[in-house]
Amino acid sequence: MDTTTTSGLHARFLRGLARSESRPAVSVGGRTLTYGELHERALLWGGALAESGARTVGVLAGKGVTAYAGILAGLYAGATVVPLRPDFPAARTAQMVEAAEVDAIIADERGLTVAPPVQTLLAPEASPKVLKAARALSEPRHVRPEDSAYVLFTSGSTGRPKGVRIGHGSTEHYFGLLDARYDFTPDDVFSQTFDLNFDCAMFDLFCAWGAGAEAVVLPGAAYRNVPAFVAERGLTVWFSTPSAIDLVRRTGRLTPGAMPGLRWSFFAGEALTVRDTADWRAAAGNSVTENLYGPTELTITVAGYRWDDEESPRIAVNGVVPIGAVHEGHEYLLIDENEAGEGELAIAGPQLTPGYLDPADEKGRFLDRDGQRFYRTGDRVRRLGGDDLAYLGRLDSQVQVLGWRVELTEVEHALETCGVQAVALGVQGDAGTELFVFYTGPQRPVIELVRALRAVLPEGVIPRRYEHVEEFPLNSNRKIDRKTLAARAAEILSPVPA
Repeated sequence: MDTTTTSGLHARFLRGLARSESRPAVSVGGRTLTYGELHERALLWGGALAESGARTVGVLAGKGVTAYAGILAGLYAGATVVPLRPDFPAARTAQMVEAAEVDAIIADERGLTVAPPVQTLLAPEASPKVLKAARALSEPRHVRPEDSAYVLFTSGSTGRPKGVRIGHGSTEHYFGLLDARYDFTPDDVFSQTFDLNFDCAMFDLFCAWGAGAEAVVLPGAAYRNVPAFVAERGLTVWFSTPSAIDLVRRTGRLTPGAMPGLRWSFFAGEALTVRDTADWRAAAGNSVTENLYGPTELTITVAGYRWDDEESPRIAVNGVVPIGAVHEGHEYLLIDENEAGEGELAIAGPQLTPGYLDPADEKGRFLDRDGQRFYRTGDRVRRLGGDDLAYLGRLDSQVQVLGWRVELTEVEHALETCGVQAVALGVQGDAGTELFVFYTGPQRPVIELVRALRAVLPEGVIPRRYEHVEEFPLNSNRKIDRKTLAARAAEILSPVPA
């Protein structure tokens, strides 16, 4: 029997505690908790969880003290943490709680209204007296590398949430690489933009906490003037989806020199364009900017590319910043690789999930080769010089129109020459698959858009439909919501009779 133990993901917080006990650990909603205060809360709440025998803890809370202390408390108790959102439909939350076999929930007031029945339900903010009677942990429990640190749910193809297990050993490898790559210090101040059920939030928190730095949660109002918030709160590390760049641009705040205090800027979650990166770099000229890549199944991010103002635009493919080199300690292969060095990216290594909660979800997602298990990302990439990879798009971003294979990212890139940001979709209409374009930015004559596309598409498949929108809808993870746009396009192409 393997008796190896590790101090676990929460050891990063303990490292920050040793460096910055009286300094801010997290600021949210007008409240700031020091490392010492957050540690005491987590020990107390963790003690209550340990007494209940909880093995899997759901944290059903919006961004607030309950959520951040709850995540830490679950880890301190040696349990698997499952971040849950109280604004999700109650039926979906119940589905996830059942799938993960959650036996205890820590909830804020809103979470209490949608919490499904579980063995233990704690509401620290609503009923603090109950927890005061609990016996606090004297120290966090030790765990094994193979124990699950957390479970995150991604959208399943069947509409049923798909639970991904991530182990303490995987996070230890991941954050160890980041420690070697970056120079974060207790004086840094991190943005915390991602929702807590999105794996990039773990980067926000545990990079900050590992350095003894502060994580500052951006309220919705901050997005009206991001540079002002960055300056007011003294942010030095920014991390968000690329969609945030266009949001700042549309507010008129993405101006040269607008964010001189940033040292590091990271983007992940969707394709990062050269245009967006160049504009951000102009606004945050003192910041090193990186494009990070990785599916949930490979522990937050598993590749990274550092932007260079001269080299990066030259090697970008379809106007998209490369995803860079796969993390040290991993192997990768390109499935069905063609002569151009393009294929589906599959990765094996220490950051790989041990599997989904439901083994049935694993069909077609993993590949065993040469004694290693690879995860099939579903992303098409191209080999560049050295170890770098270029992102070409999802396998399903290629559509067939009138016998022509069309790459949607090429369409989107071509339209950028018109000064617009576009989303191209292949939508099933009465005459088969049609190309449909939504775009933001200045409204352009259709003929101008068509001219730009004639450089990359044959005449017969150039989109006939172009819809100007003020802004793209975003999903819960602040990525462009392509499903909503596709539904809207389908409705326009085939309207339902009144």
